[in-house]
This record gives sequence, structure tokens and C-alpha cells, in this order.
Amino acid sequence: MKRNIVHIDSDKCNGCGLCVSACQEGALQLINGKATLVSDSYCDGLGNCLPECPTGAIQIIEREAEEYDQELVDEKMKQNTQQPHFGGCPSMRMKTFDRAPAAVQPAAPAAARSELRQWPVQLKLVAPNAPYLQNAHIVICADCTAYACANIHQFMKNKITLIGCPKLDNIDYSEKILDILNLNDIQSITVVRMEVPCCGGIVNHVKTALQKSGQMIPWHVVTIATDGEILDN
Repeated sequence: MKRNIVHIDSDKCNGCGLCVSACQEGALQLINGKATLVSDSYCDGLGNCLPECPTGAIQIIEREAEEYDQELVDEKMKQNTQQPHFGGCPSMRMKTFDRAPAAVQPAAPAAARSELRQWPVQLKLVAPNAPYLQNAHIVICADCTAYACANIHQFMKNKITLIGCPKLDNIDYSEKILDILNLNDIQSITVVRMEVPCCGGIVNHVKTALQKSGQMIPWHVVTIATDGEILDN
């Protein structure tokens, strides 16, 4: 049958994963760093993913496609989440982790201390002309990283810490980051994100700000798994 269905231009896709989070049917996945339609039957063609794409890689086209199958989608979501009403967003997928009882876990260092160097830390609250930003190395952390990674302060040492969540704050951080870059001689940027696709929004906002600023500032991304493992540093 001929119907409306999502089409992704892989050349334009930057792998941010925002469309994956927006798709409540689980029709999209990141495969080899690119958003991919995994099955015609999962896509309802309504385009909830469309506004989330920062590069314009997604469009709704009319073509021959398998019919949308709501029952198949419901069953898929049930298998993936064990809670069908949570939809297809990986950031909402329920998990539990086996942890050793506290008595047998390695003891925390006696001299453990905070590496936080300033306040506030919320990206949307930080003034771009704050004096502590001048000549600073900054780390931009997704909110959840502090709870997943037991030693998150290793990434904060000797840096100014900024935190945010592109999914919950519903803010384009790129303009705020651009202001920070233009008003301060930033030395480096470290982005600490979770493995879930929506966290790619923070990476994309930093990349956009750097491109607009025209500055060649060293930056890299650290990825934290939902169980706290450091996947990529």
C-alpha cells in the first residue's frame, strides 16, 4: 500500500538520537551512528520525530510501505520496556542493576571531596559573563551522569561544571553556550553524557555553538552507561 512514512537522509543525520527519543512507536534506532527506520510496520507516518531533527535529515514522504501495525508496536514496546505505556524512549526504559551490599563494596576514599568550583551549575542559570568562566576549562554534564557514575567528580576536577538535560529543560543550549564562548577565552570543553539517545542533544548543542563561534577549541565527549560504566572517554 502507498502511505506516508518517515524518510531519513543519512548524509544529513549527525547521530544525535533526538528523533529516536521522540518516536513513541520505537520505529527509529541509531545503527552505526545514524538514525534508521527499523520497520515500516512501526512507523505511523505522523512525524513526531520531524521537529526534533536539528539537521533537517528527516522528512515524511509517500511511498509503498507495509501497513502500520499498532498491535505489533504494542508488543514490541512491552518486550522492550515491560511497561507498554512508557513508549519507545530508551531514556525511560526501566532497568535494575545488581549491586553488592554496602558492607562488601570497596570503601570510598576517606579524603573524597567535591571538585565543584562554582555556583550555580545549571546551564540555564549560569551568566555567560560570570568571572569564573574566563580562561576556564568547562565540563558540560547531563543531569543523570551524576547519579549513574560514582566518580563523576573526576571529570569536574579543575573545571567549571555546567549541567543540563536537553529533554527535560526543553531548551536549545547552543545559544547560551555560544554566548559563553564569545565572552570568555574558553580553553577546552568536555561533554559528559549518558548513553541514551536524547543525551545526544547536549553534544549537538555544543557542536553547533562551536561552529557558530568559529573558534578552534579542544573538546571531547565522555559517554556513561545507565549502569554507570564509562563507555567512551
